[in-house]
Amino acid sequence: MANWVYPLGTAADGDWDISLGTSDSALAVDGWAHTGLKVATLSAGAAVELPAATEERIVVPLNGAFTVEVDGVKHQLAGRQSVFHGPSDVLYSGVGKAVTISSADGGRVAVATAPAKEAYPTRLVSAAETPVELRGAGNCSRQVHNFGTPATLEADRFIVCEVLTPAGNWSSYPPHKHDEEKDGETQLEEIYYFETRVAEESGAPADADAIGYQRVYASDERPIDVAAEVRTGDVVLVPYGWHGPAMAAPGYDMYYLNVMAGPGPVREWLISDDPHHGWVRQSWDAQQIDARLPFSG
Repeated sequence: MANWVYPLGTAADGDWDISLGTSDSALAVDGWAHTGLKVATLSAGAAVELPAATEERIVVPLNGAFTVEVDGVKHQLAGRQSVFHGPSDVLYSGVGKAVTISSADGGRVAVATAPAKEAYPTRLVSAAETPVELRGAGNCSRQVHNFGTPATLEADRFIVCEVLTPAGNWSSYPPHKHDEEKDGETQLEEIYYFETRVAEESGAPADADAIGYQRVYASDERPIDVAAEVRTGDVVLVPYGWHGPAMAAPGYDMYYLNVMAGPGPVREWLISDDPHHGWVRQSWDAQQIDARLPFSG
């Protein structure tokens, strides 16, 4: 069976802390074809380069500010203190573009990718214009930054967003899948890149081991069974199957960057809930959204 869980350090390649599924990734993942992710930690004044390729890319600052050069034009991404300090400016590069990412003061940056053919223009999506959605209710409340979804960004293949979950809450819940092309569902691979932190209200020591958990299980005869403890820098791949919950352990807030794409004709996130647990959505009608949201710094 292919490896679907990559703890920090196990998918590194050269200047990249993580390089999975991209056109230049040295680490091959059996059965993975439609999405990719790169993450780099840059010291002050450092840069990383991505050659032109038949893939579209979106640059997402995780912490720090960055300059991204595409076609000789430099775009300034104001960035943020951390992923828990609200949305960031992001940059979509389009297809067949060489990309150079630099940082005057240093920081950590992610690049979501997907093999693509149709050309769309380079676009900076600012933090101010990023739709912030509060999804769910009660202990299923979470915050979603929809900068790379079809309603916000013109692109060929991928759907990219980030989700923040307060300590003790469940997200990616109820468990759902998107592994078939049929009425009400689209076939999409999915990448989860995680970061965790000690929740400000927890009273835990600053060096506490901030953890979360991710679950993936089979929706048909294809075997998959993931129950992973995750920390900052870990990646879980979802090739198919029910996935959820992504659980923020008590005392620890959770963030994940989602990258989705697939072979189907429509760029749309259509899902089917696990019929054993879909009823949970109706229970939210009588609950309030968690008062700790939105995270904004």
